[in-house]
Amino acid sequence: MTDRSIQAIFGSNVFNTAAMKAHLPKDVFKSLKRTIDSGYLLDPKIADVVASAMKDWAISRGATHYAHVFSPLTGLTAEKHDSFLSPDGEGGAIMEFSGKTLVQGEPDASSFPNGGIRATFEARGYTAWDVTSPAYLFETVSGKTLCIPTAFVSWTGEALDTKTPLLRAMQALNTHAQRILKLFGHEHAAHVVSYCGAEQEYFLIEQSHFLARPDLINAGRTLFGAKPPKGQEFEDHYLGAIPERVLSFMIAAEREMFKLGIPAKTRHNEVAPGQFELAPMFESGNVATDHQQLVMVILKRVAERFGLECLLHEKPFAGVNGSGKHVNFSFGNATQGNLLDPGETPHDNAQFLVFCAAVIRAVHKFGHLLRASVASASNDHRLGANEAPPAIMSVFLGEQLADVFEQIKAGGAKSSKSKGTLEIGVDTLPKLPKDPGDRNRTSPFAFTGNRFEFRAVGSSQSVAGPMIILNTVVAESLDYVATTIESAVKGGKTLNAAVGDILGSIAKENLPVVFNGNGYSSEWHEEAARRGLPNLKTSVDSIPVLQAPEVIALFDKYKVLTPRELHGRYEVSLEHYCKSVNVEAKLVLNMARTMVMPGVLRYLRELAETATAVKAAGGTADTSLLTRISTLSAKLEGKIDALEGVSAAHHGGGLLEEAKSFAGTILPAMKEVRDLSDALEGLVARDKWGLVLYEDILYIK
Repeated sequence: MTDRSIQAIFGSNVFNTAAMKAHLPKDVFKSLKRTIDSGYLLDPKIADVVASAMKDWAISRGATHYAHVFSPLTGLTAEKHDSFLSPDGEGGAIMEFSGKTLVQGEPDASSFPNGGIRATFEARGYTAWDVTSPAYLFETVSGKTLCIPTAFVSWTGEALDTKTPLLRAMQALNTHAQRILKLFGHEHAAHVVSYCGAEQEYFLIEQSHFLARPDLINAGRTLFGAKPPKGQEFEDHYLGAIPERVLSFMIAAEREMFKLGIPAKTRHNEVAPGQFELAPMFESGNVATDHQQLVMVILKRVAERFGLECLLHEKPFAGVNGSGKHVNFSFGNATQGNLLDPGETPHDNAQFLVFCAAVIRAVHKFGHLLRASVASASNDHRLGANEAPPAIMSVFLGEQLADVFEQIKAGGAKSSKSKGTLEIGVDTLPKLPKDPGDRNRTSPFAFTGNRFEFRAVGSSQSVAGPMIILNTVVAESLDYVATTIESAVKGGKTLNAAVGDILGSIAKENLPVVFNGNGYSSEWHEEAARRGLPNLKTSVDSIPVLQAPEVIALFDKYKVLTPRELHGRYEVSLEHYCKSVNVEAKLVLNMARTMVMPGVLRYLRELAETATAVKAAGGTADTSLLTRISTLSAKLEGKIDALEGVSAAHHGGGLLEEAKSFAGTILPAMKEVRDLSDALEGLVARDKWGLVLYEDILYIK
């Protein structure tokens, strides 16, 4: 693709601002734009006009159907396709799409997870057009479908999706950010939105290898597999030359993303063999969330064209790095720009310091909730290893900002460490501007220049959950800061004095959450405990945070989730955890008995027959390998039976107790089966082993 062709196709399948301006009457366009840009109530009178223009635009580009796309609590998207075609009563047909159809749909709500909000027989649910996320054409080889991003609610009006609470949380953040901007003299500040840039890590493997592994097909990760002779220890894959076949895949995938207006920016090899990354530019949090779901769909679909399979699981292979999805978070508006931009001298940028301090306070106060936002059975295999941040939520500020806040804590900031110049020592190489501080890849929540990078998010996860929580906890903190300053100013203090007081208070109370050191070290775990920072190591430890009184009150106060809606999500999270581990346990039993053991027994028979033949010929047969494999095989049989026993046991006491049983009993029993199988893999002949090996899977031919 040339630069010109990229520009030509970018957003070509999106009913974006340019398309709306070209197809809508001027007054309708202005009304719609006002809603999108400023959060004003949508004028229902324009729905028919917009629907007609959207239909004509879509049909002119080959669309035959439309779909309301929504995000239920499955972590995926859902859609129901309907044709534009309607019989005209005279044997022909017309193409129809009304404003009513655009604004509201009615999918069956009974078959989606809801955590008890709706009974199975209560089937009615509604989708509502989200005007802030543009409609688009999803293109396949067979045709195009007009996709309309929507919220999804029950007949009683309760949120059954992730978009509804995300929009509510972004609304809350805007409300309280506006209060602070007003205090700083910005009377007519533009609508404040949160921004998100989600870096997607993934693996690519041969599709034939994927189809030969039931664990990859059904669980997304390998449940058996010994470490290959060569993994990532040479550190030669990270940012290495991209294999030609993979590069062709990347170019094709990016082309599909560009058509949908997804600003894919960076592509490169990741640390593990077969692992790669795609990073987009920042977008509004809501649009970025919708785009991120599309990115995952596109990666998987395009991979198939190249005979590849894209793995999005957080830990598809043991012994090499897993995959994350770093969520770069910031917020700002059209008039003041990025509100987390420190400028050259952050110590005298009071507005920035107030917003930054609010984020620090939010992470300190609600670190346990941020940990819960990334909880899943799959992410548990990644967090805490020397490849991903620990489960302890801390903030990395870098040398410059950490120094500024230490000065504030001590009584007031007087200076900022300045940028320097890096001289490489080669005359022909340029001098490089040197940042005032290093980066830290071990921190779960790191300030990286003008944003915070939430590094604990899992690669298969929707970013909606973390973005809901980030927007809500920051809104709470901004509310606290604004209320404190407003009260102080009303009481006679100057704005400067009030700002100085709140910054000092936040620094003294919340700097324990700031840690610029090695988050992988055992010493940090001990230090974090002394600082009172929670260390919720597993999903079973962290999901109950959703029912903590302060968390229920938080979401209720800012009208993001009602107590009933929040409890539903708590139930859904536990249920998904239990189902995920249960599927894996059944896979381990099935594969151990139908793939691993038959291979072991085939090889044992071959060894026994060889030993018998050697003895019959008068020789002396060495049966040590036969004995060793036979012993391990017997142990494996015992561990398989033990796993079957604990899997069949009744788990009483509700979902939480069941989840604890899966975490504390079934996962360890699965590991015991795997450990013995992996040991046998190193002893059994390759042609007898029943599974494709890591050394074959991890390297694309």
